[in-house]
Amino acid sequence: MKSLGDYLELDIHPGKHYHDGAIRLNTGRCCLQYIVKAKQYKKLYVPYYTCCTVTDSLKACNVEYEFYSINELLEPVKEYKLKPDEAFLYTNYYGLTHAAIVKLLNIYGSKLIVDNTMAFYEKPLQGIDTFYSARKFFGVSDGAYLYTDTQLKEDLEQDFSFDRMIHLLKRIDISIEEAHIDFVANEKKLQNQPIKKMSKLTERILMGIDYEAIKNRRIENYLYLDSALKNENLLKIDYPNGAVPLLYPFFSYENHLRERLIENKIYVGVYFPNIYEWCTEDQLEYKLTKYVMTLPVNQRHDVEDMAQIVKLIIKN
Repeated sequence: MKSLGDYLELDIHPGKHYHDGAIRLNTGRCCLQYIVKAKQYKKLYVPYYTCCTVTDSLKACNVEYEFYSINELLEPVKEYKLKPDEAFLYTNYYGLTHAAIVKLLNIYGSKLIVDNTMAFYEKPLQGIDTFYSARKFFGVSDGAYLYTDTQLKEDLEQDFSFDRMIHLLKRIDISIEEAHIDFVANEKKLQNQPIKKMSKLTERILMGIDYEAIKNRRIENYLYLDSALKNENLLKIDYPNGAVPLLYPFFSYENHLRERLIENKIYVGVYFPNIYEWCTEDQLEYKLTKYVMTLPVNQRHDVEDMAQIVKLIIKN
């Protein structure tokens, strides 16, 4: 019976999921585990340029993996002949490399797995296993979406996320600096989580988001940075019309640029620090990890904020 009366809950605008037809799970890494379990893959080809959560997830499933390299366009440098129980995993880097996915589709067909955790707004290709992470784009502590044509024959437990929201609440009430330690703690809580259904709280939040407004703001911010920094950027990736980027990747060998940005409260994360252990200094992936500044373009910012970033990078 529905409970009536007593205190009020959070007022969250009712709506629907952006990925309304997807399977709703707790994390992106669990989406990958879901795929390999459902498809019974024994081996995946994975990029060096990826997060260690990918390899950790495969280890947890006892799935073998082999690294491959990418080129300056962030595309794989070679093709592989896959066995029936193997698949090829590719990341849509920064939400900007859809063209590479189309090429890989022609090579690997349904054996291609697309990691769209950096490309929430990218629509999945028909028949291609694809997954997304919500917290990289929106103010939630967890939540992921999965498109696949093979269902996992397991009864999944419901996730709960009320005790993982403190960093989001403290960021509003206090500051991002004060809440950062709680953010790190939340990330640790998500490690080694079993596959679960998305929490009801996360669902409610994600169903109340103005996706169109956020999309437009991200594109506007990205295009502003690109117009100002493109000639200085060593990463020569053209913006695909309509793409909604996670961030603006600015590749520069300038010494102390990262330190200068952080000193001015422009927090540029390192994607992906595990690569310092996986690769040598002469490999492109090592250089991308060390020298790409992940400039924010998210919906909290506007073009005035972008102008401040440009001013710090380009010295007149």
